[in-house]
Amino acid sequence: MTNHAVFAVPVVSDLGKPFVTFAPLVESYWPADISTPLRQETIGMLLRHAAATAGERIALVDGQADPALRTTWSYQELLGAAEAAARALLERFEPGERVAIWAPNRAEWVILQQGLSLAGLVMVALNPNYRRHELSYALQQSRAAGLFHTDKYRGFDMAGLVQEIRSELPELRTTVSFSDWETFLSSGSPDTVLPVVEPLDPVQIQYTSGTTGFPKGAVLHHYGVVNASALAGQRAQIADGAVFVNVMPMYHIGGGSVTELGTLAARGTYVLLAEFEPGLHLELIEAYRATHTLAVPTMLMAMLDHPSCGSRDLSSLQVVMSGATVVPAALVNRTTEAFGCDLIISFGQTELHGIISETEVTDSVEDQENTIGRPIPQVEVAILDPATGVTLPIGQQGEICARGYQTMSGYFELPEQTAATIDFDGWLHTGDLGSMDARGYLRITGRLKDMIIRGGLNIAPREVEDVLFAHPEVAEVSVVGVPDRKWGEQVGAVIRLVDAAHPPTSDALRTYCKERIAAFKSPALVFVVDSYPLTPSGKVQKFLLRQAIDNGELTPLP
Repeated sequence: MTNHAVFAVPVVSDLGKPFVTFAPLVESYWPADISTPLRQETIGMLLRHAAATAGERIALVDGQADPALRTTWSYQELLGAAEAAARALLERFEPGERVAIWAPNRAEWVILQQGLSLAGLVMVALNPNYRRHELSYALQQSRAAGLFHTDKYRGFDMAGLVQEIRSELPELRTTVSFSDWETFLSSGSPDTVLPVVEPLDPVQIQYTSGTTGFPKGAVLHHYGVVNASALAGQRAQIADGAVFVNVMPMYHIGGGSVTELGTLAARGTYVLLAEFEPGLHLELIEAYRATHTLAVPTMLMAMLDHPSCGSRDLSSLQVVMSGATVVPAALVNRTTEAFGCDLIISFGQTELHGIISETEVTDSVEDQENTIGRPIPQVEVAILDPATGVTLPIGQQGEICARGYQTMSGYFELPEQTAATIDFDGWLHTGDLGSMDARGYLRITGRLKDMIIRGGLNIAPREVEDVLFAHPEVAEVSVVGVPDRKWGEQVGAVIRLVDAAHPPTSDALRTYCKERIAAFKSPALVFVVDSYPLTPSGKVQKFLLRQAIDNGELTPLP
């Protein structure tokens, strides 16, 4: 183990607010900033506190496209609905059992999630795009005792599939359609006593996005989701009474934890969209005088390009949170200019209860464009050598690792996979390649599993992607390794063009790259797509691109 001789020094500002300064780092290790205390609270405690201190304030808005269909709940009303859901749940389940939600965003999701937490149950968050194999796998692997679902989604008969697979799932005792929500909500006994729930009790099983193809259920606890969301919200300047418009999926850590609980911790108003539609997103920001929102780069581009963007009054908007993938400098500048707000970049992972590093609104333009900020309070971060586990010197590329209260409890009933992710010293290995500067600012350079090895030389896809993204004819790019008999792997660039009708030649793109990076890093093959397969958080699923190339579904440019 490395002896890290770097210490945080608490300093009190003229305003009486503590902050922490650090001497320049001598190695790629950031000690936990302990100046901000952790909350010893559960999700239910957050809600009860908000209801007791800001009960009349609007807590939740069902952001329907038709304003006449929009419903709001005050904090007192939200607590009442959540407690009713908890009592109804306890008629059917025992504390500690797992109950799945298979649905797109809806206000009932929030109420049910809060009810599950008050009842001491564990939520299993499922993507509504799941089909038979995926749904059956997740329900079976999590040993879910219950399932709440919508009847249809995007034309797919979800209720029908639930009935089809019931016989395959002996532990699944109860299924409830959201079409029967009011009946369910009124089914609990008013005499039911809700259990005592502790901060370290498990609260949800969150399946990983699947950038490597195999989903694992990360077991998260109240302590982790409450504090990671609250601290990330503080970094984003989500102040008391803030208004957050959220379009991120509730079945993803960004929606169901970071945005929701970050808003709840600030006793703010949470405006929920069913799914992303750029015009509606902009309209709700204007209608509810939103102060914050979160949008991945593809969403930001769609909002900026929407015809209504220039005519909306977005003057209330203070901060846009972004991340999940590369946020180009040009997009940062365009967003802040068009929306008249600040933009911060976040980096996180499901296994770490959400965000672990963020830029700040006071950061320089260079840091906003080129880094993912410094770690949020109470988490240690280090850049470790993937082969030896040794902490690397400042500026050297390695694997980003973190440890502290944010570490997941483990993958549900997958001890080997848990041990492969959390090492003997407690470091959780993110699988992301990056570096740290002497100030503690992190940069992402790629994915460890995405590293291309060409003739024994390591090539980080991010480096090639940065070069190609700057090409005027390239709108988006994702670089993957393509099997090659001679070199082992070659660099393959999968691009989306600005003008698909007039594509550049692969030779022209290679020449462009060779003028900017070493020749062996330039793409041997270039493929064109109209869109990318994405995870719910907006990350490109590179394993699907590689499969498409291997199967001959993508043809290289001449």
